[in-house]
Amino acid sequence: MDKVREAAMAARSKDVRNRWFLSAPALLVIFVAAVGPLFVMLLYSFMAKGDYGDVRFGEFSLDGWFSVFFQRDLFDDTFGLADAHIAIIWRSIKLSLSTTILTLTLGFPTAYFIAMRPARNREIWVFLVTIPFWTNLLIRTFAMQQVIRNEGLLNNALIWLGVIDSPIQIMYTDTANLLGMTYVYLPLMVLPLYASIERLDFRLVEAGYDLYATRLQVLRRIIIPIVKPGLIAGSILVFIPSLGAYVTPRVLGGGKNMMLGNLIEMQFGGGRNWPLGAAISITLMALVMIALLIYVRNASRNGGGHA
Repeated sequence: MDKVREAAMAARSKDVRNRWFLSAPALLVIFVAAVGPLFVMLLYSFMAKGDYGDVRFGEFSLDGWFSVFFQRDLFDDTFGLADAHIAIIWRSIKLSLSTTILTLTLGFPTAYFIAMRPARNREIWVFLVTIPFWTNLLIRTFAMQQVIRNEGLLNNALIWLGVIDSPIQIMYTDTANLLGMTYVYLPLMVLPLYASIERLDFRLVEAGYDLYATRLQVLRRIIIPIVKPGLIAGSILVFIPSLGAYVTPRVLGGGKNMMLGNLIEMQFGGGRNWPLGAAISITLMALVMIALLIYVRNASRNGGGHA
């Protein structure tokens, strides 16, 4: 028996070694392509700022992290809050949450409508939802610009209908960012919700109606709890890219309505403050990790289900 056990343990150890050996190339690529750049950003955030960009290697400094939320007065050397940075961080979080809520409001009925179609027609509707992904993000953002600009489709339609007399200024506002990100990320909300609703046993819905439940009660007590994993997954898929959005705020928001992605690009570009840009990048990653932890906690609370 001991020899059999030893042989089994040796075979298991060999199998583990083989799996690690086969996984080594993928793990190396993941480390170099994902963990490596993040580690470089972390190191840069603790280094001193160079005179013309870059960093001073070997010179430790916390100025980058300090400048994320605070600033030093040029005249009396006093400290105060970095109002611009805090406003941009708050705008990014606010617009990301608003985009998530708006895409959920539009995406849930859309996903429910698709799931209720006959099985032979569902693929066509899903295909229509995924068509925007065939186009580059920049092109989709410019398409939205043509809709909401002063001489765009929306304002022209409202003027033609007599609703307004002069164009509404939507471009270069937070509203423009919100509409643009909602349009760009709406499919990321629809698809996980559709995957959850499609697996819903509608006999439970019929049982709710048989027990004299109203439509709102059926939605709140039967449908939403069952499709909650898809709802959470869709919210995460929308919130995370919205938080780090760069192209949409750059095109639709203008210079006065920047988000975190634009602020990071500015520090590595015209600002020539790489430690500050690296510190803001790590701050953005921390916000993303908080969102992911909330998702994991909710998923585990629901028995580990995934959409």
